[in-house]
Amino acid sequence: MPADIRFNRSLDFEYGVLETVAPDVRRLIARNPSPFTFHGTGTYVVGRGRVAVIDPGPALEEHIEALAGALRGETVTHVLVTHTHRDHSPGCALLRRFTSAPTCGFGPHGSGRPREETAGTGEEVEEGADFEFAPDVTVRDGDVIDCDGFSFECVHTPGHTSNHMCYRLREERALFCGDHVMGWSTTIVSPPDGHMGDYIASLERLLGDGDRVYWPTHGAPIRDPGPFVESLIEHRRRRAREVEACLRDGLDTIPAMVKRMYHDLPAGMHPAAARSVLSTIIHLVEQGVVTCGGPPSADARYTLAGASAIASVPAG
Repeated sequence: MPADIRFNRSLDFEYGVLETVAPDVRRLIARNPSPFTFHGTGTYVVGRGRVAVIDPGPALEEHIEALAGALRGETVTHVLVTHTHRDHSPGCALLRRFTSAPTCGFGPHGSGRPREETAGTGEEVEEGADFEFAPDVTVRDGDVIDCDGFSFECVHTPGHTSNHMCYRLREERALFCGDHVMGWSTTIVSPPDGHMGDYIASLERLLGDGDRVYWPTHGAPIRDPGPFVESLIEHRRRRAREVEACLRDGLDTIPAMVKRMYHDLPAGMHPAAARSVLSTIIHLVEQGVVTCGGPPSADARYTLAGASAIASVPAG
């Protein structure tokens, strides 16, 4: 794990139990642990009696049945989806058996970026995407979803995916941040739909919003989000400086960069790291810092465009 970020990998929970984690917030964690999901997907329920569900999670029968059972006697009025990865949105289809509440989200997978912008960025690595989901209600940045006694402000945060949407519980200044910010790990930013420039800009945008707590879909809440987000931004800038250093030293391919930059990461995680390095390089190519013979790709060779100071490169 990056030494420059104070991660919290502790989490008290029990699978199959909808637990109260704040006065008006409950959480049920799906049994889909992995190196990418931590202990599993956390489905949130906001409100009492007439409630909103955030990220129903993967298509796991036991998870959705546990959620429906725990909410027996209550009415689901809204289902909010942060983004279309298979550990977040497929549970919506199973949840239809128990509620007719509309699903809300930015749009189908990839809808946040024109396809011409994602062309030529290497192989189409989208094995984690849910291409079946489309929201009943399309929401955009700044939209407000009124529920029974509470409301959400929609905060579009592209980067992890182009359609990533956070939901701010306005009465509590609490942000349900999906995978945009996680307290246990950094977020994977994988082209073609993931975009590092968008991701950093989305992080910077959150700094001025004054939220008191973040509720990520994976892991524990983030109680002091401002400094944590600042550390994530600096981490991404440091990774960009490391790419520049690799190129100065003649390491001009992504596998060679990953071997140096992620030397302490298990080899099984190197493919995921390579996707983030590619996203960093695409951002640097867009900024004129790095060049290659054609469109940036996983197997291209890269060179520095000239003397540069990464710290001065605009993040957006």
